[in-house]
Amino acid sequence: MAEPTRGAAWLRSFRLSGFALTVLLLLVAALVVLAPRFKTLVEQRQQIAQLEQQVDDAQQHLGQLDEEVARWSDPAYVESQARDRLYYVYPGDISYLVIDDDQVVATPDEQPISATIQSTRIDWMSALMSSIYVAGLTEATPEQLGGTVDSPAQSGSAG
Repeated sequence: MAEPTRGAAWLRSFRLSGFALTVLLLLVAALVVLAPRFKTLVEQRQQIAQLEQQVDDAQQHLGQLDEEVARWSDPAYVESQARDRLYYVYPGDISYLVIDDDQVVATPDEQPISATIQSTRIDWMSALMSSIYVAGLTEATPEQLGGTVDSPAQSGSAG
C-alpha cells in the first residue's frame, strides 16, 4: 500500500467539532445575508462614478460656455464675427467674396485602360432631345425648375 501524502494525512486528522461546525455555519449564513447587499453596494458605487463623470463633463461644458460668453462680451470679437459670418462692412470698405475657395477639386475615378472599344450604357442623343422637348413644353417658371435667370433690367444695370 502506498504511503499517504502530507495533505491527505492532514485532512484525515482534521476533526470537525461542534464549535467549528457552528462557526462554519455562521460564516455561510453571513455570506448568504451580506452577498446581495454587497452586490447592491458595488452597483451603487458604479452609478456614483458614472454620475460624477457626468458632473465633470457638465462642468467642463459650462466652462466652455462661460468662455464663449466672455468672448461675446468683447466688442472686437463681436465685430469680427459680424464681418465673418454676416459679411458686414463699414461704409466705404470694399468687400470681396470668394466662393468655394477651400474645396478640393475631385478627380474622377480612374478607369482601367482597355484595348477594346466600349459602348455607352445610355443613349445620350435621346436624353438630350428629351431634355430639349421638356424644356420647350413646360409651363413651370425658372425659379420652380431651380435655375436662376437674369432679367434684361438686371443684366443691363450690371457693369
